Amino acid sequence: EVSLVESGGGSVQAGRSLTLACTGRGFTFNDAQFYWYRQAPGKECIEVAFIGYYGDTQYSDSVEGRFTISRDSTKESAYLQMKDLRPEDTAVYYCAAHIWGNRDKTSGPSGDCPPQNTWGQGTQVTVSS
Repeated sequence: EVSLVESGGGSVQAGRSLTLACTGRGFTFNDAQFYWYRQAPGKECIEVAFIGYYGDTQYSDSVEGRFTISRDSTKESAYLQMKDLRPEDTAVYYCAAHIWGNRDKTSGPSGDCPPQNTWGQGTQVTVSS
């Protein structure tokens, strides 16, 4: 079964750092591109970071320069390193994967995110001022 398992997250004060991890199961890791989305209560699901097959990255304006997405094929995992966290970063964070050749897509655990092939379970990040 194709799946992603997230770890990390938690509650921190503003200015601190957290790293989220996302480990793939049931598919060839190097055949996947990875995304991190976040969704705050009552808000839309927003893509915050992307990493392609060869490590090319993209970030939303709101996290550019503070967040870093990476991937490690030896651990079959993608990561989101978050620095200088702000209260507005508070949300449930979801990792997702687009897997080459896989046509099955869902909109994630919340049902509100753009369709991807597989999703993590979501992890809460809470930043206090």
